Amino acid sequence: MPQHDYIELHQKRFGKRLDTEERARKKAARQPHELAEKAQNLKGLKAKMFNKERFKEKALMKKQMLAHEEKDIEVNVEDVKDGAVPTYLLDREQQQQSKVLTNMLKQKRQEKAGKWDVPIAKVKQMSEGEMFQVIESGKRKQKSWKRRINKVCFVPETFTRKPPKFERYIRPTGLRFKKANVTHPELKTTFSLPLLGVKKNPQSALYTTLGVITKGTVVEVNVSELGLVTQTGKVIWSKYAQVTNNPELDGCINATLLV
Repeated sequence: MPQHDYIELHQKRFGKRLDTEERARKKAARQPHELAEKAQNLKGLKAKMFNKERFKEKALMKKQMLAHEEKDIEVNVEDVKDGAVPTYLLDREQQQQSKVLTNMLKQKRQEKAGKWDVPIAKVKQMSEGEMFQVIESGKRKQKSWKRRINKVCFVPETFTRKPPKFERYIRPTGLRFKKANVTHPELKTTFSLPLLGVKKNPQSALYTTLGVITKGTVVEVNVSELGLVTQTGKVIWSKYAQVTNNPELDGCINATLLV
């Protein structure tokens, strides 16, 4: 017998306590209060780790809720035509209801597949020397593991900077952008919209993580001001746009909305 099955074996022989279910219910009821107290009292690195886990749980919960979010839409049924209809055609005209997925779910499926109809399909590859500048550090300036980014980048408001001594990638404040000039291809109008994040940089996955914005980068922008809605009437908060210029040369980010 495996060593770790002794509890199950004891329960099979002698059964469980009479108040097992009640104790389990009370434990489940206490859990939110214990988590709340833990979140309020934790400090330092433990608090960061705890909040990171809680954020992952909430994000997973939201994804599951959106995945199951569907709406019933009534479809007009045409009158039955005279004459016999073959069996394989019966379901085509008499379908009463259809499930319509929201645009958000379709967009998420496209993200997973990595398929976007982008204005700029190919971009010129940049060298590491063009992207980074080596910063010498240490008492005698003999260490060269630090890098300064020479391109425009996006840094979220929730970003917590490491101590300068341990910071490997330095993103200058003058090259941090928060807004982009986004052109709607159908409306032929340009809007100044806040940036939410960098979805994909074609140069490298590292640049995507660092939030570096170069020509051809796909960024996420806040489009709540435009008043766009889905088929079910929900407001679209964010959309993707591709950068069409060199921001470090022009001093601004010009992008085209991916509709």
